[in-house]
Amino acid sequence: MKNLFWVLGLCLSFDTWAGVYKCTDATGHTNYQSSPCTTEHKAVQMNTKTGSSVDLNAVERQQAAEAELKKQQTAQQQAEQQAKVDAIAKTKQDARAQSELTQTLIKQNPMQFSAFAIPAYDPEKLPASLKSFESRLPDVEKFRRLAAQKALSHGDCQRIEADELTAKSKIDQLSFLINCSSGKTFVFNESELNQP
Repeated sequence: MKNLFWVLGLCLSFDTWAGVYKCTDATGHTNYQSSPCTTEHKAVQMNTKTGSSVDLNAVERQQAAEAELKKQQTAQQQAEQQAKVDAIAKTKQDARAQSELTQTLIKQNPMQFSAFAIPAYDPEKLPASLKSFESRLPDVEKFRRLAAQKALSHGDCQRIEADELTAKSKIDQLSFLINCSSGKTFVFNESELNQP
């Protein structure tokens, strides 16, 4: 019966000491205690059942490093997202500026352009056919104007009736169809329009 109490007491003592902390201060003095070490001590949590230990300071440093890395990643993602938003806003602004130049040209030359020859595109309400070219909208507006001017430079076209992006356009090679009042049509791609 005595042995039973001794074994029972031993089991209870192991459970009581399951959370032991080994604390070492700056002078090297070591303490064993049941409560966590203070911040000025080197903290090691010991498991009396398995004999293993965990350096709590190292765990805390690792957690702080992981939190800082996550913070940096979040900041970088936010910066990248803001850069995309800014790029889209700039594209829309540039497209509107190019469209204004075109509309001014039309108003100044009513004999060469029908009133709706080159309708301005609203970047917020693009037609489905233009959605895939949204990132190049400023170029589309600029090249529509240049294509009209190039067609007018030919003797066969006195007035522009329509000026649109063709279905053959690709993101890296835009193509434009010009319809003249004479019935003559022209197709220009951006490589041709970039030539002086």
